[in-house]
Amino acid sequence: MRLIGKSGAKSGAAVEADTDAWAESAESPQHRPGALPAQRTSGLSERPGADGFGPDSLVHVSTRQFSAAVGPYGTADGDGVPAAAAAALDPAGLDPTSFETALAARESAALEARHRQAADGGDADAAGRLGTLLLRRGDLEDAEPYLRAAAAAGVRAAANNLGVLLHQQGHRAEAAQWWRQAAVAGSAPAAHALGLQLRDQGEEEAAEYWLHFAADHGHPLGAYALGDLMEHRRDVRAERWFKVSADAGHREAAYRLARMREAAGDKETAEAWYRTAAARSHARAALRLGVLLEERAGTDRPLLEEAARWYRQSAQNGEPRAACALGFLLRDSGDVVAAAEWWQEAAEGGDGNAANALGALHAGRGEARAAEHWYRTALDAGDQNGAFNLGLLCAGTGREQQAEQWYRRAAYAGHREACNALAVVLLQRGDESGAEPWFSKAAEAGSVDGAFNLGVLHAGRGEGRQAQEWYARAAAEGHGEAALQLAVAQEQRGNLSGALERYRQAAAGGSAEGAFRLASVLDRRGDADAEAEHWYALAADAGHRRAQVRMGVRAAERGALEIAESWYRRAAEAGSRSAAFNLGLLLARQDSEAEAMLWYTRAADAGHGRAALRLALLALRRGEPVQAENWCRRAIDQGPAEVAERAGRLLGALHAELSA
Repeated sequence: MRLIGKSGAKSGAAVEADTDAWAESAESPQHRPGALPAQRTSGLSERPGADGFGPDSLVHVSTRQFSAAVGPYGTADGDGVPAAAAAALDPAGLDPTSFETALAARESAALEARHRQAADGGDADAAGRLGTLLLRRGDLEDAEPYLRAAAAAGVRAAANNLGVLLHQQGHRAEAAQWWRQAAVAGSAPAAHALGLQLRDQGEEEAAEYWLHFAADHGHPLGAYALGDLMEHRRDVRAERWFKVSADAGHREAAYRLARMREAAGDKETAEAWYRTAAARSHARAALRLGVLLEERAGTDRPLLEEAARWYRQSAQNGEPRAACALGFLLRDSGDVVAAAEWWQEAAEGGDGNAANALGALHAGRGEARAAEHWYRTALDAGDQNGAFNLGLLCAGTGREQQAEQWYRRAAYAGHREACNALAVVLLQRGDESGAEPWFSKAAEAGSVDGAFNLGVLHAGRGEGRQAQEWYARAAAEGHGEAALQLAVAQEQRGNLSGALERYRQAAAGGSAEGAFRLASVLDRRGDADAEAEHWYALAADAGHRRAQVRMGVRAAERGALEIAESWYRRAAEAGSRSAAFNLGLLLARQDSEAEAMLWYTRAADAGHGRAALRLALLALRRGEPVQAENWCRRAIDQGPAEVAERAGRLLGALHAELSA
């Protein structure tokens, strides 16, 4: 018995659209002081384009570009466009990009001039539009008086946008007052912004009211925020609002809805929503879609290729885990070079799993320095597999003390296989009391090797009941050697049916000894010859020497001497003395006595009594009585009893002849 482990829907209600409202997408929060309250997006890091209208949909020009293109507001041509702008927009000699920029600047300037003229004449709607235009351009100081004037005159959009401006300036209490005024007047964007601010202040009941208002009035961001709030409370209605938002084109809502469906076991619906979000360039949705496709692909190449496409899209949108997954997919298809390139991209993006994969790749090539670099990179990324792999690397290169240090670091971080490996190191050093707690920790954390080794530890102390409990626990997780120990115990108790069941479990778990013993039981029972042959062959192919000998014997019994010789040679070359003796017999029958002598000698030197007796007889035939006497003595010593008896009689005859 050995230890296992390596030490080495818009609402139907008619709502006036806030066409001048500042509509900032919750999927693309502005990371600046005073930005609108942020939506919770479960750690989403990518930044999609803004939906609808807003600053991201406008052409942005710097103040210098704007002044150079349009000049001062004072002088205008007959169309109300400043003369300097008209001169600047002559397309002759300009490249297309400059021309488009200048044209956009001209149109913006003309619109601003008209709004300013009307606003200065007392037009509240024009003041609201001008204030919004200036707000979008970032000119908060100039925008504020116009928005205040329009809001005071009852322009709902201006009240909403004044709330935005004040929020950006850090005046959140006053911002909430204007948002409330706009929301009461029916503004869905204002209700959404007010709901977010109330949520962030901990006033969830009031937040839910206003977010519900926004969602009911067809605001997709309001529906998303409402779903987010409800999911936080574990309210089953969250799914409904995520769907409303997703149907309106909100990709994060589609992703969250997919996650909920996947958690509920509805992978088909989840895949459809992941596909919807991924089609809108949602990186994590593309990753999850790739995972689902790969899970159900099996060997279906088109599905695997589609999974690879989504992984690639996700990786190109900045998701390191997708680059890592793509690397594994490429490796499994045989393209290790491309796999390494994607793993490196993922590792450099902070993915510890990819760094470990690169480390293993280099370690497999014998490139210990490069392997160590990537394992350390994995560890720096917070992946404790890096420490465990560093331990394995050090153990493999004979640095046992360093290996133990790395195992210990990973073990203290909760790495279950590191706990097992550390325990093996301690046990091999004779520190059983130090090893047992680490075996226990590994087993309790779910390490099947740890559970098996704990069983070995108890068995070594004669604590059979505890050993059987841990073996059973490991066997339940598919540990073949643990199942083998249980099977042997059942056979010793005479429970043949129970032993057969456990031997089958051991063989299925990869235990060559389990497969051999299963075949032996079936062979003795005599009613399952074909199945016995199958398990013998399985064990023999796995390198089990006794199974190889058995396969040779069965082949010889059928007259298939070439097959028998092949199996005997494999076992004999691996060190089986029985195989060496049988190979000698087979060769002798084929008149290859010289080679037969070599295999008899190898078998006898390994302690095979029959081979020694055979060599004694051959020595007598050649007229070498002294050699015959020596082989007889070895046959007597090596046995078994019947061989020792025959060798004794032969030795007595030799003495009588020599003394005559």
